[in-house]
Amino acid sequence: MAYSSKPVRPQNRGIVMAVNPARRAFARGLVGTWGWSTLTGLGLPTAHAATAAFVASNAPATGPDAWPSKPIRFIVPFSPGGGNDTVARAVSERLSNLLGQRVIVDNKGGGGGVLGAELAAHAEPDGYTLFLGGVGSLAINPATREKSSYDPIKDFAPITLLATAPLVVAVHPSLGVNSMAELVKLAKESNRPVAYASNGVGSSSHLATELFCAMAGIQMTHIPYKGLSPALADLLSGQVKLMFSSSVAILPHLSTNRLKALATTGQKRSLLFPDLPTIEQTGWAGYKASSWYGVLAPVGTPVKIIERINSAIETFLVKDDFKTTLGADGAEVAGGRPEQFATFIREEFERMKVLVKKIHLQID
Repeated sequence: MAYSSKPVRPQNRGIVMAVNPARRAFARGLVGTWGWSTLTGLGLPTAHAATAAFVASNAPATGPDAWPSKPIRFIVPFSPGGGNDTVARAVSERLSNLLGQRVIVDNKGGGGGVLGAELAAHAEPDGYTLFLGGVGSLAINPATREKSSYDPIKDFAPITLLATAPLVVAVHPSLGVNSMAELVKLAKESNRPVAYASNGVGSSSHLATELFCAMAGIQMTHIPYKGLSPALADLLSGQVKLMFSSSVAILPHLSTNRLKALATTGQKRSLLFPDLPTIEQTGWAGYKASSWYGVLAPVGTPVKIIERINSAIETFLVKDDFKTTLGADGAEVAGGRPEQFATFIREEFERMKVLVKKIHLQID
């Protein structure tokens, strides 16, 4: 059947083609592949060629250059409340303003962070899924599980390290020690092993303590609790004598002398505890064990999008209001390039694997 070259009014046919996604894609493909002059030269009615050209030139742009054109999902692998959620909401608010699209926090707690990490790792790498990763989801969990459902190195595209949060070595006054050296001496000489609390098997508190034990050549008895609150309650009552705890949880109890702080676990002194030495400064060179938070995307996310998010985050990391928000939760801003964060994750993961193997820890 031959087409007439006589112009025909598009009427409803062009409108339908313009709003129907399948026809819109077909039209854009025609013009992009053959060109306007070729289409009309082949005898395609002018109305059809006109519609194709109009749709191709007016259809919404796609790909990295058009990003973001819809809200962005920011997966947090823990329930609302707590340090992870605080950091995520501070980031989402500022990213929303800088990117011109809503960044929506999506709390997906479960499995100690495993559920949220799985969802993020296997999401579409189109720039519309971000993930708040940390020492638990990217180092401890995959190191302590024989069969992990995601790979912290291969399944994510790191964007930037947001912040680090050192722990505090807190003891009950009845333990009778005033320094890390005295703690080690007590652990070595006591007939009964010193018991320490943590907020769960495989938690950062647990592994930070075991790392110190390994470096100091001592053994202590682990008493795991289901969360920070019950662990802290028993520490305050003297039921357990020691805990490597989050700094914010410990802070109110130091001024009342209900607890005593011996050191912090970071690489440098904490802003909340400037008078406290780090464990490394007390004689154990190379010790570091902090919680940390970073932003990642599923692997395969376009580099242009990764770079734009990194640039946006770097913009507000240096602002005092953001530092204050994180500081209230005991965290200190970090920042850096995607490749630096990738190296950091790899080092943390390898370090945890060595420690987990040494203490024979495995979580099913």
